[in-house]
Amino acid sequence: MKRKIFLLVLLPLLSFGQANKLVRQALRLPNPQEQIELLDQALELDAKHLDALFYRGIAKYNLEDYDGAILDFTKIIFFEPDADSYYNRGNCKFILEDFEGALFDYEQAVKMDPDLIGAFFNLGNTKLELAKYEEAVKDFTKVIRAFPTDVKSYTQRALAYMELENYKLAFKDYASCILIKPDSESYYNRGVSLLQINYYKEAKTDFYKAINRNRNNTPAYFYLGVSQFLLGEYDASIKSWEVSVDKDNLDYDAHFGMAMAYYYTEDFEKAKTSFNKAKSILSVNSKTDGMNVFRDTYWYVNEKQMFTEMYGKLKNL
Repeated sequence: MKRKIFLLVLLPLLSFGQANKLVRQALRLPNPQEQIELLDQALELDAKHLDALFYRGIAKYNLEDYDGAILDFTKIIFFEPDADSYYNRGNCKFILEDFEGALFDYEQAVKMDPDLIGAFFNLGNTKLELAKYEEAVKDFTKVIRAFPTDVKSYTQRALAYMELENYKLAFKDYASCILIKPDSESYYNRGVSLLQINYYKEAKTDFYKAINRNRNNTPAYFYLGVSQFLLGEYDASIKSWEVSVDKDNLDYDAHFGMAMAYYYTEDFEKAKTSFNKAKSILSVNSKTDGMNVFRDTYWYVNEKQMFTEMYGKLKNL
């Protein structure tokens, strides 16, 4: 009888040991799907194996199965809540644009582990999405204090300052980015914000610098064209947008920009062609027609008055 009792105690220990072995084997595999298969086996042996749940959640995240990953992290949080599980579940929710849910998870993560700096960065990004700009500034500042050369945090804090219309501090942060890392992206980001406050000449200079540092920075060509167009340099803007559409022929914003520039240079045939090209690209996946096809474009969102006027002229060509 004693022997039977001993065996009953021993069996779960063997199962737990086997589950651990399967988890270790899974972590050696580079393929997330293969990892999941082994972790499934581990969880069949021990449904509450938290490491198996955690790493399966990570594998599902890597396969873009965000809902599945959320379920695994939620199970861990139910059994034994920890900062890493809240953080990773928050990442899944952020990608799924459940920003309120992500906010809760990131706040729980930093509450449980105030040294989890990555969670503060993502918390700041979530607050940007929720228009909590002053709070976002505080979160990015915490990251910068921990990592004074983190360009991404300076950039994101600058975006928050831009939304708060605190341009002095925003451009101080952009200057820090360029000082730390004077690459194409740093100049591009500052150029976009300069464009936002109608500093077209200064924006143009930054876009040239961005392109000189990376000829494959396709968006920089588009925004260079925008700055040139708004400065009345129509021929130059056409050349910039020609590069944009050469790199991405489905760039409807560049096609519409060329349509306007051609109109101003009185090349009405090319203006009509570019306008129709932009409209045809947008119409493929749109259930609306007319001007509403353009409602999500750069021009409609950022230059609506000019867009409305030019749309009327171009559609009558």
